[in-house]
Amino acid sequence: MLDINLIVKSIELNSMKTLKYILSCLILISTFSGCKKEINEDVAFVQTAATSAKLGAMFTITQDNTGLVTIIPVGEGVASFEIAYGHGTAAPVKVLPGGSTSKIYPEGVYDVKITGTNVAGVSTTVTQKLTVTFRAPENLEVTAAIDPTNKYKVNVSAKALYETFFQVYFGDVANEVPTNFLEGQTISKVYAKTGTYTIRVVALSGGAATTTFTKVITIVDPVLLPITFESPTINYAWNDFSGGNVTVVANPQSNGINTSAKVAKMVKNAGDPWGGSWIGLGGPIDFSVNKVFRMKVFSPRVGAKVLLKVENAGNGSISFEKEVLTTVANAWEDLAFDYRTINTSNAYHNIVIIFDNGTPGNGSANYTFLMDDIRLTDQMPNSQIDLPVTFDVAGVNYTVTDFGNNQTVDAVDPTNANNNVKKTTKLNGAETWAGTTIGTSAGFATAIPLTAAASQMSVKVYSPAAGIRVLLKVEDHTNGGRSVETFATTTVAGAWETLIFDFNNQAPGTAAFNAAYTYDMASIFFDFGNSGSGKVFYWDDVKKLATNYVETLGLPLTFESSALTYTWNDFDGGVATVVNNPQSSGINTSAKVGKMVKNAGQIWGGSWIGLAAPIDFSTKKTFKVKVFSPRVGAKLLLKVENQSNGGISFEKEVATTVAGAWETLTFDYSAINTANSYQKIVLIFDLGTVGDGSANFTFLFDDITLN
Repeated sequence: MLDINLIVKSIELNSMKTLKYILSCLILISTFSGCKKEINEDVAFVQTAATSAKLGAMFTITQDNTGLVTIIPVGEGVASFEIAYGHGTAAPVKVLPGGSTSKIYPEGVYDVKITGTNVAGVSTTVTQKLTVTFRAPENLEVTAAIDPTNKYKVNVSAKALYETFFQVYFGDVANEVPTNFLEGQTISKVYAKTGTYTIRVVALSGGAATTTFTKVITIVDPVLLPITFESPTINYAWNDFSGGNVTVVANPQSNGINTSAKVAKMVKNAGDPWGGSWIGLGGPIDFSVNKVFRMKVFSPRVGAKVLLKVENAGNGSISFEKEVLTTVANAWEDLAFDYRTINTSNAYHNIVIIFDNGTPGNGSANYTFLMDDIRLTDQMPNSQIDLPVTFDVAGVNYTVTDFGNNQTVDAVDPTNANNNVKKTTKLNGAETWAGTTIGTSAGFATAIPLTAAASQMSVKVYSPAAGIRVLLKVEDHTNGGRSVETFATTTVAGAWETLIFDFNNQAPGTAAFNAAYTYDMASIFFDFGNSGSGKVFYWDDVKKLATNYVETLGLPLTFESSALTYTWNDFDGGVATVVNNPQSSGINTSAKVGKMVKNAGQIWGGSWIGLAAPIDFSTKKTFKVKVFSPRVGAKLLLKVENQSNGGISFEKEVATTVAGAWETLTFDYSAINTANSYQKIVLIFDLGTVGDGSANFTFLFDDITLN
């Protein structure tokens, strides 16, 4: 009788070897109601010792997805077995009782034939089904991470139980052909562009069973210096700690030195005194040349501490830090952090920012800060701005402070790419008094040495129009009540000119110059008295003049100078005077203009003015005059004459094209004889017609310029 205990014992033994047994034995166990020993000399049992009812096989399949099957035949009275695998062309193999045979199968169902032969040579054959199914990979673990040295590169590795190999799809192309790899390998992909990609890793066994892992990867541009917060393809991911919280927001304080669209906001909430945040860069910071950090900060108070620290990505103990104090409240300033003693042999990847280190925050406005434009430079700035202000000296802190909705930024000279200047826009709706302080509220490093005999400063200005009033104010930065202000007027459009500001001639209604006061802060006001309309001004070279400049009468004639006497010489019915602009509108909102009344007299009645020096026609030969006429078609003759010989002259006549509005008339002097000298300018309206002194013969004129 088949010993079932022997089979069970065999199964237990093989289980210890972690083999999964598929036992399919076609064994019919004979059951006896009783047994007794009888003496019988009959040997016929040998002839029938093995019967099909007691013949079969046990199958074991190794669970490594190799397809290795071990076949153990069993049967009573069998002297030998023959196993036909049911796969391939191999001949059947003989197996002795207690033995086994092995074969590698692919997945499938197979008919295995077991033939048992007894000692008498009698054979019995049974067919047994063998099913081979491979196990799906288990415990799949995938690592898919952006490379710390290249933010466009992803590294993928995997491990699992029962896998044969892996396939990875990086998700960047349609109909992607997967990349095969083995456990222990790392497969890398460098993406061509930023975006969001689904990475899929498939673990394969020896058969059809697979296990899949997916992960979404977002590729963004790496965070590198300078950090401006403006790029839509960079993830400015700050890592907060101990109460600090940083977010990137639309600039809520777009003014002064920072009108950028995006900034970072740090709120220091309740937590530890060292609460802050850090950001990781796409590569180590290069300190080989530049060793001074600069960062724009908007603080709610003076004296707030700002700590900037750099750390190694793998070892935070490898670090360097500097702390500085804010010097202004509720205004942007550019702080500098001196890193010139940093150990450049170390690698630093992380930037840490802590406000008010040592003091717990409370999340209030008093603990809310803005920061922007984190960058490296090569020099420490001066502690304060000072005259002369050129915007060109390396290391000087050329901070300016706007107010009244002015907007001033660093700019390049529109006529010279090598020259740095400031660009001020008086935005639409800006206050009539909108201006810009040259520096911060701390003023200049040294007081402006103004005296009664040396009371002038100069500023180079590039204006969009002639006749625009510019106000310059100086004051004591500790006492704004001690101030003096004065005007100058632009005389050209779209070109640089040097405006002279004489504080001995203070603006009407303002305090007079007091030599006993300290004047150590200056502010400039473009188009003062008018609301902002988007006019753009460039300016440069703010200076104190060593000696007062003596203004002389010359072109352009703007009638704005308080130091000049505009003496017109009338003839034959013409009368010219300088008056307050009665038609301040359109293209001419200047304060002063010329007024010509043509009275009864001669048909050539007009007026002339003498200049301090001959007119220079060497390069410019086009006159322009702004005119306000009561009617269309009124003629204006503009004539130039030699100082002592009126026969040496040149003239052109142009008719007005509008009535009751300012327009600019242009006079072509390209044919003038430049060998002659001309110092007089003659104006005659309606030459050939006698005037009557009425409104119909009353004209305004302004801004006589040579272009």
